[in-house]
Amino acid sequence: MKPSEFADRHIGTTADAQRRMLDVVGYGGVEELMDAAIPEVIRWHGALDLPAAASEAEVLAELRELAAANTAAVSMIGLGYYGTHTPGVIRRNVLENPAWYTAYTPYQPEISQGRLEALLNFQTMIADLTGLTTANASMLDEGTAAAEAMTLARRSSRTRSNVYVLDADTLPQTINVIATRAEPLGIEIRVVDLDAGEALPEAYFGIHLQYPGASGAVRDHSEVIAAAHAAGALVTVAADLLGLCLLRAPGEIGADIAVGSAQRFGVPMGFGGPHAGYLAVRAGLERSLPGRLVGVSRDADGASAYRLALQTREQHIRREKATSNICTAQVLLAVMASMYAVYHGPDGLRAIAARVHGRAATLAAGLRAGGVEVAHADFFDTLTAVVPGRAGQVVAAAEAAGVNLWHIDADRVGISCDETTTRAHLETVWAAFGVAPVEDVAGDVAIARTSEFLTHPVFGAHRSETAMLRYLRSLSDKDYALDRGMIPLGSCTMKLNATTEMEPVTWPEFANVHPFAPRSQTRGYERLVADVEAWLAELTGYDAVSVQPNAGSQGELAGLLAIRSYHRSRGQADRDVCLIPSSAHGTNAASAVMAGMRVVVVACDADGNVDLADLDRQVEAHRDDLAAIMVTYPSTHGVYETGISELCAKVHDAGGQVYVDGANLNALVGYALPGKFGADVSHLNLHKTFCIPHGGGGPGVGPVAVRSHLAPFLPGDPLVGNGHAVSAAPHGSAGILPIPWAYLRLMGPDGLARATGAAVLAANYVAVRLREHYPVLYTGAKGLVAHECILDLRPITRASGVSVEDVAKRLIDYGFHAPTMSFPVAGTLMVEPTESEDLVELDRFIDAMIAIRAEIDKVTAGEWPAQDNPLVNAPHTAASVSADEWRHAYPRSVAAYPDGVDAARKYWTPVRRIDGAYGDRNLVCACPPPEAFTAG
Repeated sequence: MKPSEFADRHIGTTADAQRRMLDVVGYGGVEELMDAAIPEVIRWHGALDLPAAASEAEVLAELRELAAANTAAVSMIGLGYYGTHTPGVIRRNVLENPAWYTAYTPYQPEISQGRLEALLNFQTMIADLTGLTTANASMLDEGTAAAEAMTLARRSSRTRSNVYVLDADTLPQTINVIATRAEPLGIEIRVVDLDAGEALPEAYFGIHLQYPGASGAVRDHSEVIAAAHAAGALVTVAADLLGLCLLRAPGEIGADIAVGSAQRFGVPMGFGGPHAGYLAVRAGLERSLPGRLVGVSRDADGASAYRLALQTREQHIRREKATSNICTAQVLLAVMASMYAVYHGPDGLRAIAARVHGRAATLAAGLRAGGVEVAHADFFDTLTAVVPGRAGQVVAAAEAAGVNLWHIDADRVGISCDETTTRAHLETVWAAFGVAPVEDVAGDVAIARTSEFLTHPVFGAHRSETAMLRYLRSLSDKDYALDRGMIPLGSCTMKLNATTEMEPVTWPEFANVHPFAPRSQTRGYERLVADVEAWLAELTGYDAVSVQPNAGSQGELAGLLAIRSYHRSRGQADRDVCLIPSSAHGTNAASAVMAGMRVVVVACDADGNVDLADLDRQVEAHRDDLAAIMVTYPSTHGVYETGISELCAKVHDAGGQVYVDGANLNALVGYALPGKFGADVSHLNLHKTFCIPHGGGGPGVGPVAVRSHLAPFLPGDPLVGNGHAVSAAPHGSAGILPIPWAYLRLMGPDGLARATGAAVLAANYVAVRLREHYPVLYTGAKGLVAHECILDLRPITRASGVSVEDVAKRLIDYGFHAPTMSFPVAGTLMVEPTESEDLVELDRFIDAMIAIRAEIDKVTAGEWPAQDNPLVNAPHTAASVSADEWRHAYPRSVAAYPDGVDAARKYWTPVRRIDGAYGDRNLVCACPPPEAFTAG
């Protein structure tokens, strides 16, 4: 394959197709279109200083070299990251399967029943193991889950204290992530050594306990929990899931909240991520639970069906009143972890946990027999060995023999066993300590669990690989992902995730590296991270980038914290106002509040642009306390606003900083550089513009990019606490950085610019072809949109009664995922076709929308009743159209095979329209019994 050919495969429209599209749009070439669309004041005409495009074979060879520079040593470091065996049937049929990794967040639940069931399994697994009533559908990692638990405790505690207590035996990276979150919110962190008998403060609103502790110690926390409750505080227990297969559940001794990571349930370490964190709560706290929550509801026929519950809590609705800025999850990794539990079942998990504990007990017995002090009598998988003055020597000896231990300090060594630990590994460790081997011992855990878990039939029904394979296939068959067809979601950039980009993620040299491994063993990762950060800086015009944020929300927070720290370093701590246009992404306001800022909304004008006159008023009113403005560019309305440079100048003149949300960067790459047209900081969504797949709602990476004056305030190392860490691993979800690295190498500077042009052309082609049927709400100065367009259904709804939801659900019958619904404007659809769709698919979508408009016209004309037509009854299942009885005012054929649908490739939704309100009123967020799926 020639180097230029990958871009031809990534970009769906051929040169001939683009000529035809340009004829429709009215331009002679893509460059002419881009010159017209992008304001000249920000238009960049330079050449990107990036490596030229390479072929797929060359890129894989280069990645092999980077991988070879890593050492996938035996890791016995622990600290929340463990070796694990991913069952092959899960690796091949989930992690490496585009039916799972190219799916989107299940906001359209009817076409997401498979992944919703998998996530409900995850929630059930977490609730069972922790002994709490409700778990969410995953968090970003353990550290951020713990920080969310802190703010949840503050909202829910009876006390007015601003003190939060951390047990000194908490994972060090968790302590630092919590501290980052606490400081802007005015929360005082007290680290208390409970093991040494330090007293708790008189007043505190919550306490965080690690179980087992970072040292490995297993402690009975029941008295501490009782004391906390007596003080009016809430208790969070960070619990090891595998340990909970043998240890008493936190909920059984009164814990209010449990957090942790599901990484060791079959998800590789990946140098720190991505992994599914978890958060579970006791009864009474479920409606304050941050993140996504899968619930059970019913469809139009009364059949049980799944959906995301309590969506009114989400950031795009609550904005500055949101209690969290988390707008994503780690769905793909949560699915893997849940399937690990389905694969092994409760007996298999107990056996693995017992084997791990047995290894640790045997290791401890050998150390003690050799005269080495083991600090704690009670442990699960981790030991702290006391070797005064010899810790460095022991760790070095083990490393030389291929095993990594944790160098706590000069006198102590941490050693963790996991599912992959063998007898040979124990013998290597004994040799490093200079002690002789001993015979295996079984070991008994203190505080043993007596309650059952994973009793739902799903965790016992798939013991054979045949059954497991078919279960995974049955779930993926229910869903709609990019492997089926176009997902034209505005603001979400659902584009090609090429197989060559994905392939290196599962290579052992990338997958099996601990985030705290010695630097000498991670040279390949360090080079890969440096490349990605440098290339992203070049693409955006900034001076420095950090890939630590493991989601766009974390990137937002990191960027705002950098601005906050910058002002404070200049003695301007009073600058705390963040201006946010009314059109902005909902997470912007939530992130600003989390960064300790006050949100002031700036109005938009009738054309959807930031109202510069109102901006002047707000800037003048807050000239002395203005910290920043957050603005999305192109705007959330899908327009290249002409006043962006003027906006930046006005804010800078008042002493503020400019934050450009990078969610829409797919419309800028190669044509405009935020760091050069006035912005000071941006976060970038690598799961949008740079091809990390959405995975059903996660994983993601949200790097933060800054100009040089903000570079000293980028996120610091979470292990050592030098700077505000926003996730638990130094490079966040580094395990998926090979994907954007490969994309950038494959495309090269010319291919990246071509992709931007193709995306903008596709959006304008859709807008022009549909504007006679649906008004296009906002356009730029020359009647053009950027990479997305908003179709205004509000006049159509007023005339016909057909709602935007009706159109979205009818698109399912036509074989499409709906565009983004009612965001950023209620009653509209926001369409983003991306550069990856070919003209056949673009036309298929456009034709479907035109056909739906014709159906609406029949409703308006009275040909079909307003309460009984294919739109209000959509989507239609195979069961509903093949039932013996049919009493609708339109024929079955119209329901099943609307105009233009190819019967041979028809996608059938497994459920009819879901009643969301019913699910919220009757909240069920764990696996229901099988009989619940009987319609009635």
